[in-house]
Parts: sequence; structure tokens; C-alpha cells
Amino acid sequence: MPRGRIGGSGGSGVVSDSSLLLLTSLAEGPKHGYALIRDIEHFAGVELGPGTLYGALNRLEEMGLVEKLPEEDRRRPYRITPSGEKVLEAQLRNAARVVATGELRLQLRRA
Repeated sequence: MPRGRIGGSGGSGVVSDSSLLLLTSLAEGPKHGYALIRDIEHFAGVELGPGTLYGALNRLEEMGLVEKLPEEDRRRPYRITPSGEKVLEAQLRNAARVVATGELRLQLRRA
């Protein structure tokens, strides 16, 4: 799987690529920063830098899509909120439409 770095800022109502990756990771359960980085590398092949990670977490928290949990062994875990789950579901539906459109257009181009 290709590796790369990803960044971007979230807009109102739409989350950035890094935010989508974080919400997807947190859908599995609460995680702290390092666990999020490793999980995202595992399922997406993308390395988030600390600045991108914590910037996106702060934006998601401000939007009410994730929340901090009490500190555990000097680590601060985050979890997805019910609103975050709804946004993730909507973003995944949209991504599926984009993928389907891209695949169709490539098939038509090759025909």
C-alpha cells in the first residue's frame, strides 16, 4: 500500500482527509495520539505528523465530533461522539459515490 503524508484543514460541515482518517480510527474505539497514528498507518498507509494529528483533533473537538477522555498513564485518549459518527457515515457515503464515479469514468475512458 502506498505511503504518504496528509494534511488539510476542516471546513464547516465537511471534514478534511486527516479528520476523516481520525474519525474512522476512533470508530473502532477510544485511542490516544500514538495509537491513532499507528492505526491510520496500518489501515490507510498514511503517516500523520503530530501537528496534523493534534490540529485535526482540536478542530474535531471544537466541532463536537470527538471528545477527550480522562488521562491514562500520561496519555490522553479521544473518542468519537454520536455527532462524529453521523458525520463519518455521511462522509463515507460521499466517498463511496466519488469512488464509484471515478471507477465508471475510467471504465468509459478505456472502452
